[in-house]
Amino acid sequence: MQPVLPLTHPFTLLHVILSLVAIVAGLIVAKGLLASNRMPGWTTLFLWTTVATTVTGFFFPFRGFTPAIGTGIVSALVLVPTLFALYGRKLHGAWRWVYVVGAMISLYLNVFVLVVQAFAKVPWLHVLAPTQAEPPFAIAQGVVLLLFVALTVLAVRRFHPTR
Repeated sequence: MQPVLPLTHPFTLLHVILSLVAIVAGLIVAKGLLASNRMPGWTTLFLWTTVATTVTGFFFPFRGFTPAIGTGIVSALVLVPTLFALYGRKLHGAWRWVYVVGAMISLYLNVFVLVVQAFAKVPWLHVLAPTQAEPPFAIAQGVVLLLFVALTVLAVRRFHPTR
């Protein structure tokens, strides 16, 4: 079995920094979507650090198919139409909601992984759910999911940028 790269490994640090930047930028973009504000600089930072997070995730030691790899595949599949909606179709017509839903799913996946990593690495959370099959973990992920479903519905309704 290959060892997991420690947090002090430069590649792991890069991956973690990219993901944290993507989450912070994504939260700012989500706020902008709710206010019908495109925020192009933040959007670019969010989407491309999310792409980089997804890509770098595939370069960790491979030990067979894992939930992390599954999440990376889903993230890549969501990012393709999201980027196309924004850059290729310029949010015209139905591409507006394709972009909003894709951006929010991308942010959700980043936060989902943050919660997984928090329960794995933060001692007081790890004690609550050492196998991540315990109720505190399920409750935390359920709350995050419900919050993102509600925010995504609101963002689709509210985000109508001017052309």
